[in-house]
Amino acid sequence: MIVSSTEDFGRLLRKRRKELGYTQRYLSEFTGFSISFISDLENGKPTSELGKAIYLTNMLGIDISLNTR
Repeated sequence: MIVSSTEDFGRLLRKRRKELGYTQRYLSEFTGFSISFISDLENGKPTSELGKAIYLTNMLGIDISLNTR
């Protein structure tokens, strides 16, 4: 999947979380991130907390690749 927006990123996170059978509450307890932060990411809210977003992505087993154009 090519992620080109915060909405795409959120859909990817939500899809993978559900595939793994995790709830937002479980992720919150495991990572220490608030449920509202996880919800905001999944709903495509633009955020400057890229470090948290990358950590959560890696925790869900999603590899991130950046390509130059």
